[in-house]
Amino acid sequence: MLRTLRTAMQDHPAATERTLSYLQILLGSFLGAAAYPLFLTPNSIAPGGLTGVATILNHLFRWPVGTVSLLMNVPLFIIGYRAMGHVFVFRSLVATFVFSLLIDVLPFSPMTQDPLLATLYGGVLLGAGLGLIMRGGATTGGTDMVARMVHRRLSFISTGSFLFAIDFLVVAAAGVLIGTSEALYALINIFLAAKVMDAVIIGFSGNKACYIISDKWERITERIIHEMDRGVTQLVSRGGYTGTERLTLLCVISRSEIMALKRILSEEDEKAFIIIVDAHETIGDGFAGFSA
Repeated sequence: MLRTLRTAMQDHPAATERTLSYLQILLGSFLGAAAYPLFLTPNSIAPGGLTGVATILNHLFRWPVGTVSLLMNVPLFIIGYRAMGHVFVFRSLVATFVFSLLIDVLPFSPMTQDPLLATLYGGVLLGAGLGLIMRGGATTGGTDMVARMVHRRLSFISTGSFLFAIDFLVVAAAGVLIGTSEALYALINIFLAAKVMDAVIIGFSGNKACYIISDKWERITERIIHEMDRGVTQLVSRGGYTGTERLTLLCVISRSEIMALKRILSEEDEKAFIIIVDAHETIGDGFAGFSA
């Protein structure tokens, strides 16, 4: 059965990509929506955007967060429909509808009344959900499309600046209408959610990209390929001080292989120069595939 499924995925890559995208969107919508009844709404933490506005209205009038957020988003999607790709807009509509619906219907009771714990755990859960939704090629806010439209017409206003301004106004409104402490917690929540979202989008890979400069590049290349079973890319480089051309080796390895690489370098050239940096996501032969 697994072989049949794998064959079907290989034979229909476009359908597989769509399926995986919608699975990520649905899972992300569930996780992101769960952050509201579990942590954010009970503690009146407004995490920016239109859902933040809906959270403020919930605090003032007890209006349902999800429904209000959806009603505010729909006109923005209509405005931005022609400016964005149809696939992106459709996926975003699905994500927004499911996300907003789940906020109101998930039968979860608040896990804590401690605002700091709610801020931290709500930020992690919300960021993970939004990250998965974006990995699926969608967004949950019509504000994103409006921000892109504004940037197209007024290029000096970046998309990020526009969205930051919206979040700032929502937090300022929360400070006035809910309380200063809740607004400060909301800032922490926005920051943490953004960091987690970036980690989900970019990846949690522990792989390392290694740049090696050595006169013994031939021997080092041979040993990396045969002993570590890793590929090596040879980059032509020029020393800034000497002006001498030489080869710089680039290889990507797992965290557990770092000591093996250092051993090879120490044995072949103790004067070798190496730079090891994080490779947040590695796709290709020997690592994850594009659908991962």
